[in-house]
Amino acid sequence: MDPNAFPPNDLSDNPTGCCPRFNPVGWDNQHLHFEDKKFLRATTRAAMHIPWNMGQVFTRVQGHIEEVDAVDPSREIVLSRDVSAWEAEHFFAVDKDVPGEEMTTLSGDFITRVFEGPYRRAKDFAHDMEIAAKALGKTAKSVYFFYTTCPKCAKTYGENYMVGVVEI
Repeated sequence: MDPNAFPPNDLSDNPTGCCPRFNPVGWDNQHLHFEDKKFLRATTRAAMHIPWNMGQVFTRVQGHIEEVDAVDPSREIVLSRDVSAWEAEHFFAVDKDVPGEEMTTLSGDFITRVFEGPYRRAKDFAHDMEIAAKALGKTAKSVYFFYTTCPKCAKTYGENYMVGVVEI
């Protein structure tokens, strides 16, 4: 896989008109390498890991990304992680700078695992990502999740896929 690339997303299977149905093929057990991969970084507030303003923040960010055509929708991905019980950070993969937003880059090696289950299991899945890194003889640095669908679409589809992405 090319540096800075994620597996593709198929946007054509989208009966809800909101989130496309996630196809996990090609996402599990991948090794990714980023070299100054460009991301827009945003934070959300939470109460004991339950997001408070995620809808507001994501709507603002998505609007800014669309205004400048900063990413091909088939390559759109958001990596999220809890910084604390009160705050989460989200990294929106983009192709160019987005005015009015905080820009950053990620560099390094990452591995992926696909999980299916309720959001409340994310802590268990994060632990599984740390074990996966250790099985490769590596130390897990940061663990992120790509939440492939919103809760409403996950309920409609009957599957709630999350992709764990751990920096090693």
